[in-house]
Amino acid sequence: MVTRFRYGTADRVDVVRRDGTRSSLPLGDDGMIPQRLGVGAARIAYVDVTLTSEKLRDLTVVDTPGLASTDTGVSARAAAELGENTAPFDADIDADSASEVAAAEAVVYVFTQAVRADDVRALEAFRAASARLASSPINALGVFGKVDTLVGGAGDPWPVAGPLAEQQAALLARTVSEVVPVVGLLAETGEAGRLTAADCAALRTLSALPAGELRLLLASVDLFRSRPAPVGAQHRERLLALLDLYGVGFACAQLAAEPQLGTGELVRRLVGASGFPRLRTTLEQTLRWRADAIKAGWALARLERIAGHEGDPRDREALRAATERLLREPAYHRLRLLEVAQRVATGAVPLPEAWERELTRLATSEDPRWILRLPDAAPPELAAAAVEAANRWRVYAVAGAGPAQSRVAQVAHRGFHLLAQAVREQAR
Repeated sequence: MVTRFRYGTADRVDVVRRDGTRSSLPLGDDGMIPQRLGVGAARIAYVDVTLTSEKLRDLTVVDTPGLASTDTGVSARAAAELGENTAPFDADIDADSASEVAAAEAVVYVFTQAVRADDVRALEAFRAASARLASSPINALGVFGKVDTLVGGAGDPWPVAGPLAEQQAALLARTVSEVVPVVGLLAETGEAGRLTAADCAALRTLSALPAGELRLLLASVDLFRSRPAPVGAQHRERLLALLDLYGVGFACAQLAAEPQLGTGELVRRLVGASGFPRLRTTLEQTLRWRADAIKAGWALARLERIAGHEGDPRDREALRAATERLLREPAYHRLRLLEVAQRVATGAVPLPEAWERELTRLATSEDPRWILRLPDAAPPELAAAAVEAANRWRVYAVAGAGPAQSRVAQVAHRGFHLLAQAVREQAR
């Protein structure tokens, strides 16, 4: 079922029925949503979870079931929410909830196997239904989850996961900005603080086994469960639930090398081995920091729609004039950059690959060193490089582009001039 996570003053689960009524539940003892919600699934519209996590203060996460679920009812509800049907959830959801989901500013699409045709269709459906600044690879990210299952036993999945994620990113190049591989179970266990000192002690005991015996124990889930070991079967089952074989093997290797390693440091290394830090950094760089610009784009788009439906010509023109004045402000040029970058990223306006990459950097970052590919440059060099880039885009707009490319190039030209101006002002 669809679940919404947002900030609240208390940790609580509200089950929202289709008739609009709510029933509240506490989180389970493990900090998770209870398995039994006390309401039949057919009567549940969505689950509203409030958490005291600071990470949710300025962020709301809407989690949907898989679109390719074997449960056709589940898949249909998820497809509806992403916009494949008229209503985001279904006809019985209240207008406020439907509007909230339809207004998603970004999408993180999680898949656990090679992307199939229906995955691509799902992302394209979301693009078609979302706002103009969110409906492109600029604001969509792919997460390739459960990459530890790509190899057998406790083997290292990263030599396989990295190249495969790059292939998936190429397949989805017009749909997501990047595909990040993760071991989701390790990330969940580490970030949620589920690994205890007793678990660490059990892993330390296993790490002391002779190498051949430990390797055999980690060869398969069945062997890990059934072979004699100095850790009881019940605790081994818990370790599987928390870490699976790759996580157990990784933890044992760390503890074998450093037997006195503490639980906190082990958890930190497990999170690192999950790939989650890269995902978090990517989210911050590609989605979260642009939230204000995305929201401003939504607001302007809605103002334009309101103006288009306004019956009084004077009010209509006043709204349009106000919108145009806002868009002429230097601070709002980022909206134009995001808009043209979206058109280029989706293939609507083709550009040479190097030009497309440069435009994407300009539209999606505020770091002049990253935009200009000059990580060690001083402000004067950065300003000069920005002016050079602006001139290059102006020449392209005049001499080397068609009408659509020319409009994009003019926006990029002004963007680089504004970047040069910002660098000079910061250096004063």
